[in-house]
Amino acid sequence: MEKKESTIKMLKYVSLITLTLQNAVLGLSMRYARTRQGDMFFSSTAVLMSEVVKLITCIGLVYVESGGIKKTIEAIDRQIIKQPIDTLKVCVPSFVYVVQNNLLYVSASNLDAATYQVTYQLKIFTTAIFSVFLLKKELLKTQWISLGTLIVGVILVQLAQQDEKQTNLDIPEQNRFLGFMAALTACCLSGFAGVYFEKMLKGKQYSAIYFSSTNS
Repeated sequence: MEKKESTIKMLKYVSLITLTLQNAVLGLSMRYARTRQGDMFFSSTAVLMSEVVKLITCIGLVYVESGGIKKTIEAIDRQIIKQPIDTLKVCVPSFVYVVQNNLLYVSASNLDAATYQVTYQLKIFTTAIFSVFLLKKELLKTQWISLGTLIVGVILVQLAQQDEKQTNLDIPEQNRFLGFMAALTACCLSGFAGVYFEKMLKGKQYSAIYFSSTNS
């Protein structure tokens, strides 16, 4: 029993570290991709390819879970095609995440990596707010103080960057206001989509195929 608890605890820390590294690398890689020299790709193409990869991955998980191609097809038919109402409900966060991911590329193109990373952490605030209104959750006083501190930190970062001049001529001209508004909108969409999907999951069990629409 103690060994099982220690394993679960270790997995929690591993998940936390992995998620932290993933978010850090994602922001830096997006920033590098949008400011490098040479031919530039369309952000919509990158979003499409990421969704294709997620879809293939989730189908693979369903295949492993089902135990064969035939059962995989049956699972997709049973949980997606034969349940059009639930499928349409899942389409809501799917569409929101597609818009959000495009906005993140706009933000990464117009903000430096540090400002982009800090600003995008506002998704924690928006997720908390949507949880209060949509899921009727109650936040502790310390949680409200933490969210307020987060907002102050984002404001200070924006003020610190306001008067700086762009000195690197190799980087395309940036519009900080556009980048900030894109990041802020992406945070709102991320918070709404995450809470909406959580509300959907309560009371119904979904297969892994549905999780191809999610993104953090």
